[in-house]
Amino acid sequence: MDKFQEHLANYQIHVKEDAEKRVQFIREQIDGPGLGGAVVGISGGIDSAVTAALCVQALGKDRVIGVWLPAYSQDVHAEDAQRLADAIGLNLVTVDVGAAFDAIVPSIEGVLPLDAKTKGNTKARLRMTVLYAIANQKGYLVVDTCNRSEVYVGYMTKGGDGLADINPVASLTKHEVRILAAELGVPTSIITKAPSADLWEGQTDEQEMGFTYEDLDRLLITGETRPEAKERIEYLHRISEHKRNLMPEI
Repeated sequence: MDKFQEHLANYQIHVKEDAEKRVQFIREQIDGPGLGGAVVGISGGIDSAVTAALCVQALGKDRVIGVWLPAYSQDVHAEDAQRLADAIGLNLVTVDVGAAFDAIVPSIEGVLPLDAKTKGNTKARLRMTVLYAIANQKGYLVVDTCNRSEVYVGYMTKGGDGLADINPVASLTKHEVRILAAELGVPTSIITKAPSADLWEGQTDEQEMGFTYEDLDRLLITGETRPEAKERIEYLHRISEHKRNLMPEI
């Protein structure tokens, strides 16, 4: 067993304790200031599933709103969002942002054409607009779902899923998220599905990043990974620094 596998085996042993630590963090952030509850964007993927499950454990199902935000999304993600809601007792609502996307993209393209990535990021920002509208109305906080692996390489949309009020999973690699997901009762279909931000048809995280989550998590956990993957990872880390810091001011 190498260092990477040892680390994951150790996390598996302590996963219950870690889950409780994250549940307590959510309670402190919501109940401490006397806020009403939490809003979580539900993608049908594992990170939002784990985040929502932690919130339900921390606050109870009546104080957590999960929002499924389709925009020409694949049916499998909608099905997994509902499976999650059924499994953890999540109050799941749907706000389709497809019409808003259809309205705003042609207006922008009256100025300049947009490629698939920019259109995908526009979807992510529209989704966050909805989450903040609901949170604003309810007096809730928006809970982020980005994990350590994604944050390190900037694999989140600035102003979209990279924008929120609190994050209970930011210190977890994707592999640790999978272990925690099983502990929290997240459906197997979500745990085993290829990670995707659902920004365009057929899009997957690993295909877009150019390396696997194992490549990335090995580097984060052990400091070593495949040389060609390490070069790409460190390049993405460097050029995404602006996503992890407050804007420079003078």
